[in-house]
Amino acid sequence: MRPPFPPSPERSAELRRRFAEEARSERPDLSALCLLVGAQADGALDEAGIDAAQIELDALAGQLPFRPGGPRSWAVSLRELLGDRCGFRGSAADYQRLESSLLHEVLARRRGLPILLSVVWMEVARRAGAPVYGVALPGHFVVGFGPPEEQVLADPFDGGRVLAGADAELLVAGATGGSLEPSMLVPAETLDVVQRILNNVRAWAATRPERSDVGLWAVELALLLPSHPARLRYERAQLLVQRGDFVEGAGELEAYAGVVAAVDEAAAAKVRQQAHAARAMLN
Repeated sequence: MRPPFPPSPERSAELRRRFAEEARSERPDLSALCLLVGAQADGALDEAGIDAAQIELDALAGQLPFRPGGPRSWAVSLRELLGDRCGFRGSAADYQRLESSLLHEVLARRRGLPILLSVVWMEVARRAGAPVYGVALPGHFVVGFGPPEEQVLADPFDGGRVLAGADAELLVAGATGGSLEPSMLVPAETLDVVQRILNNVRAWAATRPERSDVGLWAVELALLLPSHPARLRYERAQLLVQRGDFVEGAGELEAYAGVVAAVDEAAAAKVRQQAHAARAMLN
């Protein structure tokens, strides 16, 4: 197995408990949740490492000018600090690395996916008092500053470039071929950001059968979020069978079939057949 290596079962259980507790708190902390995801992926990330990452975010925030002005001034200040001076940005190669979805690695490497770089922008800006939030454009996460009528967008993947005119429309068109809708510009909720990060991890693992362990823990963390698609249970069952845990995988398939049967008996019957096939692999 290639690094990063997972934590021990005992450490993993504790991380998942804390992740579920934070996700269900009144005001979930984005950086804490992202670092717990990182610790689940990387057994080398201990409590000292988690604390060090939080301290670095604090230190970066301390380098911003005091209340530089309106939304555009905030966006420019973040770009000058994080993009220009610190070198945070992304490239096509970052989509091929698991580390690009792990906050502690993004802080260390200054490289990552758009959503993780946006987390850095948001967490640094938030600590400095900026009116900042994530904007989940289809296929390309960015950050926003200010109220809707004064909204300024910046692209951390491009070093924090402040978007002007039709830039956001071009990003959406390039990613999906579709058009930009006003609903795409609303602030993203913390748990939606975390869900999207876990979706990226699952997508990375799905193309690498030898890293089904990564896909499994990403699904299991997603299932701990207060709201999640029921189909994640089916995905978890398939991963268990793929990894040779036929008994638990078959049980999960049967449980999912019970949920599906209420709306689609034919689909439920197919899932039951998969459960039967999984149990047959024990013979």
